[in-house]
Amino acid sequence: MADYGKNLRFGYFLVPMADQPLVATAQAAERLGLDYVAVQDHPYQRRFVETLSLLAALATATERIGLLPDVINLQLRQPAVLAKAAATIDLLSGGRFELGLGAGAFPEAVAAYGGPGRTGGEALTALDEAIQVIRKVWSGESNLRVDGEHYRLAGAKAGPVPAHSIGIWLGAVGPRALELTARAADGWLPSFRSGESVERKTAQLDAALAGIGRDPAEVRRILNVGVVDDLPAGPIDLLADLAVDLGFDTFIFGGEPDGLPRLANEIAPAVRDAVASRRA
Repeated sequence: MADYGKNLRFGYFLVPMADQPLVATAQAAERLGLDYVAVQDHPYQRRFVETLSLLAALATATERIGLLPDVINLQLRQPAVLAKAAATIDLLSGGRFELGLGAGAFPEAVAAYGGPGRTGGEALTALDEAIQVIRKVWSGESNLRVDGEHYRLAGAKAGPVPAHSIGIWLGAVGPRALELTARAADGWLPSFRSGESVERKTAQLDAALAGIGRDPAEVRRILNVGVVDDLPAGPIDLLADLAVDLGFDTFIFGGEPDGLPRLANEIAPAVRDAVASRRA
């Protein structure tokens, strides 16, 4: 567990309610200087618009801010087509898209929507195979082959190639999922539970990275921290601890859009100052 000296970034967790001004909210986050807009993906929620369609719209309505699903429900997304959609949004945005990916929560809701409703080890095996498929489809190569239990490529052609090297950030917390993150992901995207839980999970990820000889600084650490007022006392010090002691470089905040100015103008600068002071 360590500080990897990375610049801190801050984002907003946009709930894709169909009756809300979603594009305008993302544009406001960009004007305020935030680094990311993250959109949750629950297609079975009747009040939600479709996440990838929204992100494509945001790609053409913004100029600078990073975009990501937080996280895509794999069980309702065929991975080869998901890879193509991700590359498309990355091209539309000029290289501002990252892929937050999960094994798929709420299996009963997934099954109600026609998905497999996988759980446990089966879901993680499918996630592992999907990452292989996605990376091959981004490669620009031909005759792509993956012969998995859940997903296959049988002589497929890649393309389009993304505008930049899209990061795959896994929303993972279990031991096997953290091992997969260490082996196959570019970033780790958990949600805040408590300081002890985050510390314990970080230690498990670091142990998995050490076990395969991978530099822990290679894996970005992005944390969904929820609503700042719901955090324990001293949120500035808490977030600074997470950056300096556990290596987190990005914090994604939820809450109502009217809280964006406070996040951008008060919270983010205060955390950056606290981290800079500790590093000095």
